[in-house]
Amino acid sequence: MKKILTLVLVSVLGGAITLSTYKIFIEKKQPIQTAQTEELPFAIPVNNSTNTKFLPESSIDFTKAAEKTVHTVVHVKNTTLGNSGQMTFEDLFYGRSPQRYQVGTGSGVIISPDGYIITNNHVIDGSRELSVTLNDNRTYNAEIIGTDDKTDIALLKIEAEEDLPFTTFGDSDQAKIGEWVLAVGNPFNLTSTVTAGIISAKSRDLSGRNNQSFIQTDAAVNPGNSGGALVNSNGDLIGINTAISSQTGSYIGYSFAVPSNIARKVVQDIIEYGNVQNGILGVSGGALNSGFAEKLSVNETEGFYIDTVEEQSGADMAGLESGDIIKKIDHVKISKFSDLSGYLSTKRPDDVVKVSILRNGNEKVIPVTLTRNQSYTIPQFGIVRNASKDDLKKYNTSYGVKISRLGENYSKYLRANGVNEGNIVTAINNIKVNNVDDVQDIIRNKSPYEPMRIELINSKGEIERYNFK
Repeated sequence: MKKILTLVLVSVLGGAITLSTYKIFIEKKQPIQTAQTEELPFAIPVNNSTNTKFLPESSIDFTKAAEKTVHTVVHVKNTTLGNSGQMTFEDLFYGRSPQRYQVGTGSGVIISPDGYIITNNHVIDGSRELSVTLNDNRTYNAEIIGTDDKTDIALLKIEAEEDLPFTTFGDSDQAKIGEWVLAVGNPFNLTSTVTAGIISAKSRDLSGRNNQSFIQTDAAVNPGNSGGALVNSNGDLIGINTAISSQTGSYIGYSFAVPSNIARKVVQDIIEYGNVQNGILGVSGGALNSGFAEKLSVNETEGFYIDTVEEQSGADMAGLESGDIIKKIDHVKISKFSDLSGYLSTKRPDDVVKVSILRNGNEKVIPVTLTRNQSYTIPQFGIVRNASKDDLKKYNTSYGVKISRLGENYSKYLRANGVNEGNIVTAINNIKVNNVDDVQDIIRNKSPYEPMRIELINSKGEIERYNFK
């Protein structure tokens, strides 16, 4: 036992001596390291705090906007007469086309307590019977007050027993990209349906013809929602849902609405004048980009480049010139043509707009009084414009419109028969024309199957008549 204790004691003592020898004679002393703050060459700002005012659920109350809107959105049922495609023996014998009634549906928005309803023109186009069902399932016959196929807006009217809930117009010019919006529709007579999203872009043109200016959103909109409401978080109407971009016919992430400022102006014109009053600036050209700017040898890559100024237009009388670059109209920045056309769609003839231009590197602000549309394109035939007194006197007539440009398809044939630019069109479908508004009304109201008969005075002063299918 004593031997074991002695052995343990010697082992412990040897270990202690070995450790002490290492610490004193072998181990090097290590310098003490202190934490230092060095200035970094760059820093990434990080906000680790949570600011609840930016959270959607705390900053936007979707329920209030929905409550203000759902009872103002209606279901629109349109009954039309179309071709059935299935011919019977009697149809073949009598040489007639079989027709049957077809039903289309969409949505609409009540905009006044006395029953005015705004919807899309394509929702009610060709209607034989038209009915509107409210969110409380009451159904009324609807009357078409007026339409505008250019903006795809139509105005309806129903006669209800009491004042109706309605949505008030907001200012679509003030809508911001990234702003929350609600799309409200009544697609399948299931009562109003609400979807949410943000504004993805403004001044979108889907046609490629520079005559549209849509608000783009990612709120889910399907075909039956056409004519429904796009509202902001306050429940104010900032757009009429109109179109979707889709290869399947159903929503895939993009939807488009007519801005409320355009829709409101169309409705006011229909009520006050019976048709839409379009204020024309009177310029043609194109939106600038890097390639276009290089081709034109200009330094600007944003804005609208004026190529030509229409004679006797507001732009002409105000002194706008070819080569000017429009940067802004009133408070609206002009980056592309749809910015320009969209804002002008909210204006009427005789309205004055302040046009900010760049001319030879200098910025100028020029007030321009908008004029009525001076020209109109007749399908297949060409472009006509309002004729001056001297134009009419030259051809010994007191009415008519002047041919500005012949269409490509028939220009060779017409020129061979003595028809040229400057000649006077006096009648279409046996109706006299005094201006381009008359031409537009005649063509708009004619049947799609009816041929177009144009009466004109040629270069020799002879009256000629042509039929176009």
